[in-house]
Amino acid sequence: MSNPALSNNPALNGKTLSADELRRIYDQPAAQTQRPGIDTPDLNGAGAVAAANAGFGGEQPPVVTPSDRPMTYENTISKTVMLFLIVLATGAVGWFMPGLALIGAIVGLVLGLVNAFKKEPSPVLIILYAAFQGLFLGGISGIFEAQWAGIVSQAVIGTLAVFGVTLLLFRSGKVRTSPKMTKMVLIAMVGYAVFSLVNFILMITGVVTDPWGIRGVTLFGIPLGVIIGLFAVFLAAYSLVMDFELIQNGVRNRVPEKWAWSAAFGLMVTLIWLYVEILRILAILRGNN
Repeated sequence: MSNPALSNNPALNGKTLSADELRRIYDQPAAQTQRPGIDTPDLNGAGAVAAANAGFGGEQPPVVTPSDRPMTYENTISKTVMLFLIVLATGAVGWFMPGLALIGAIVGLVLGLVNAFKKEPSPVLIILYAAFQGLFLGGISGIFEAQWAGIVSQAVIGTLAVFGVTLLLFRSGKVRTSPKMTKMVLIAMVGYAVFSLVNFILMITGVVTDPWGIRGVTLFGIPLGVIIGLFAVFLAAYSLVMDFELIQNGVRNRVPEKWAWSAAFGLMVTLIWLYVEILRILAILRGNN
C-alpha cells in the first residue's frame, strides 16, 4: 500500500549527480567515501524508510545519472492510461464472470508483491498485474452493483474526486509530504494491513458472523467499517501525494524512461486501493439503510 515499487526505486528516490560530482566522490580515499542517493526529498511515503535503510535490504542504492531517453510526464501518463484501459477491459470480463474475481485477487496480489520488490521494472509483469486486478475489480463491482444499484458509479466518482482534488492541491503546492508525517502514515498503513488480515481470519473461521466482520460493529451509531474506511481513504490520498512527488523527482532527475513503468504501477496500486475502500464504505452505508 505504500508503493515500495516507487519508494525502493533507486532511480526515483536517489540523487542524480553530475559527471563532475561523481568524479569528485570516486577520487576520494575509500575511508572518506560519501554515500550519495539517500539525502534527496522523498517522493512516495516509503521513501523515508528507504532512505533510513539505505536502499534495498540495507544496501546502498546506486546513483542514477541523467538519461538521453528520460522519464517524462508524458510517457508516465501514457503508460498509466494504458494500464487503466487494461483494467477496464479485463474488468468487463470479470463483471460478467464474477467467479474470476478470486483468481484475479490472488494472482494480482502475488504479481503486485513481485513488481513492488523488483529492482528493475518489468513491463510484462506490470501489465499482467493490471489484467488480473481488472478481473478482481470487475467481479466485486458486478456483485456489489447487483446488490446495490448505482454503487459502482458512485465509487468511481468518489475515486476520481479524491484523485482530482489531491492532484490539484499538489500542483498548487498546498500539500507535500514530510518525513515525520510519512513515517506516521507508513506505521498506520501497517496497522491497517494487520487489522484487515485479522478481520479476514475472524470472518473465514466464523468467529465473527457479520458479513463485514469487525467492520460491522457500530460505534455511536456509526459502523466501524465506515470510520476505518474513511481513515484508509486518507492514507490512500497521502499515498497519492507520495506517488506524485516520486514522479516529479524522476522527471526532474531525468532518470531512464523505463522507470515510468514503476511510476505508472505505483499509481495503479494506490488508485485500486482507493476505489475498493470507497466501494466498501458505500456498501456498508447502504447495507445499514
